[in-house]
Amino acid sequence: MAFINFASLVLFENENYIVINKPPHLATLDDRGENTNILLLAKNYFTEAQVCHRLDKETSGALLIAKNAAAYRHAAMQFEAREVQKIYHAIVASPRKFDQLVVDLPIKQTSTGTVKIDKKDGKKALSVFTTIKLFKHYALMQCEIYTGRMHQIRIHLASQNASIASDVTYKGKMPLLSEIKKKFKNSDDIEKPMIHRVALHAFSLRFRDLDTTEISIEAPYPNDFEVFLKVLEKYDS
Repeated sequence: MAFINFASLVLFENENYIVINKPPHLATLDDRGENTNILLLAKNYFTEAQVCHRLDKETSGALLIAKNAAAYRHAAMQFEAREVQKIYHAIVASPRKFDQLVVDLPIKQTSTGTVKIDKKDGKKALSVFTTIKLFKHYALMQCEIYTGRMHQIRIHLASQNASIASDVTYKGKMPLLSEIKKKFKNSDDIEKPMIHRVALHAFSLRFRDLDTTEISIEAPYPNDFEVFLKVLEKYDS
């Protein structure tokens, strides 16, 4: 991976916390075969840095980092008490219209590193989905989660026949321009998808500082997500 300037990722910083806009294709913690991750970059930027939660490698967006032990404990208690508001945006490969749809389905991790809905042995998982923008073949979805299970948004959307674009693990299709653009001509032998990773972005994060001040941060879309939406606006509206 090319050199990453950690300072350029910072959206917010004070004496206790840093919030960054995590780029896609970069692991939060140690990932085998990779020579860098968010935690290493953060510690190079500030020695005592600790990552307070995790985003999947392909997921971009707002990520909270503590700058001292007290801040880390304070954030951990808020996550444990489900007091941190986490809102994600996803582009789903289905024109589904949801209005505060509550999905309360327990999740169990499998031996293959994926998850499944398991009403008997799964752990409680709660998500709420609202359609922000409806296209002919896709939809931009707001996803608010009240639990932090692995792949929660991905499996919960898949359970509603609204799998995220490019999320082939959970029945999402690769989004091809040829499917929405009339008279499409491909100069390559194999058509490339409009986005090369799971189309999921951690859009905003709201938590409390040590003095109880509320901090609310929004993370702008990365280029690949932004371009994908612009293509949908042009050819799939």
